[in-house]
Amino acid sequence: MKRHLQWPALALLMGAAACSSNDKDAVKPLPVIDMKSPAGGFTLDQRQWLRISPQVTNAESASYLWLQGEDTLSLERDLLHVFGTPGENTLQLKVKTAAGEATQTVKVTVNAQAYTNGVFKVHDFQPAPAQFTNKLPLWNEGDTEAAMITKAEAALKSGSMICLGGFGGFVVMGFDHTIINVPGEYNFQVLGNAFQNWAEPGIIQVSADVNGNGQPDDEWFEIKGSAHDSAKTVRNYEITWHKPSANHVPTPNTQYAYITDMNYIKWTDNKGGSGYMEKNSFHSQNYFPNWKGETITFKGTMLDPDRIRDQSGGGSFFVSPAYEYGYADNWANMDEKSGIKIDWAVDANGKPVKLKGIDFIRVHTGMRAQGGWLGEVSTEVSGVKDLNIK
Repeated sequence: MKRHLQWPALALLMGAAACSSNDKDAVKPLPVIDMKSPAGGFTLDQRQWLRISPQVTNAESASYLWLQGEDTLSLERDLLHVFGTPGENTLQLKVKTAAGEATQTVKVTVNAQAYTNGVFKVHDFQPAPAQFTNKLPLWNEGDTEAAMITKAEAALKSGSMICLGGFGGFVVMGFDHTIINVPGEYNFQVLGNAFQNWAEPGIIQVSADVNGNGQPDDEWFEIKGSAHDSAKTVRNYEITWHKPSANHVPTPNTQYAYITDMNYIKWTDNKGGSGYMEKNSFHSQNYFPNWKGETITFKGTMLDPDRIRDQSGGGSFFVSPAYEYGYADNWANMDEKSGIKIDWAVDANGKPVKLKGIDFIRVHTGMRAQGGWLGEVSTEVSGVKDLNIK
């Protein structure tokens, strides 16, 4: 027997169907942009980050486009941008959804500002053992880690040199402005003391102050130097330096009087290797950082430790050839090849990244090697130069 729907039930079903149809055909609202800009627009100094975080409603599955004239500044909702020159600028944000597109403009005034073309702050300084550790900068009895960081900062601000020590020792430097990425150009230079036939290359990493807190706690990107893809370059190399015991007995090299201890500071690594840093007759102070405990561990990219050669065959003439590009303390400061391009930055997977600018530079000694009477390879840093500032 067929059953017939009563009128109330039938009406309810028809109404539901109609509502469903109306929902599908309903006109969705356009996105609405609230820029939250100050009266007259934004004002900032050149070489400082502009941060705009607009509120956008009705933005389901929206795409974003920030423009300055015909130039695309960003495809994200929040804008992070830096201007290299002063002037008046008009920016436009376009938000597009399935319902349509909304547009809003904002004025940005960029003021001229003079900056220090060099290191403004040292955020961290952790040297590995070396013949100039405890001397560059000078450690005095009672100096703490914080005191040594302050001394490193004072040295770099004055153009003096600091020693990062053997493999892994590092310094983190900050600036009073953003070093802008001018695509295709050399953007900055890490000053060192490289000279002909003797390079002590340091790995360079860069970071932008994305979160705006003034601290180097955002993502780091490594500058891809010429040896980055070499089979002899070791990624994620980890070394532990061991402090000599108080009753350590030196083992002099009977063939070379300048080596006073062949088994001075022991190292072990995450590859199952071990060895010693030698001590020489030219530097008698402790090579292990006096303010540290029994061990220090560093991790990072390591370059070919066998690159150093004794060209004399008798231990009198050691050479450490410079790499083609992309490292600190690699080419002489006056050589154009010492310049670094921010375009060379790559992420942890080795993929290129596009950075508008950087606020922090980290350098660590990139080799674990000895150079006979010259001592260990230890990257030295005497400052940073922003090549965009003439």
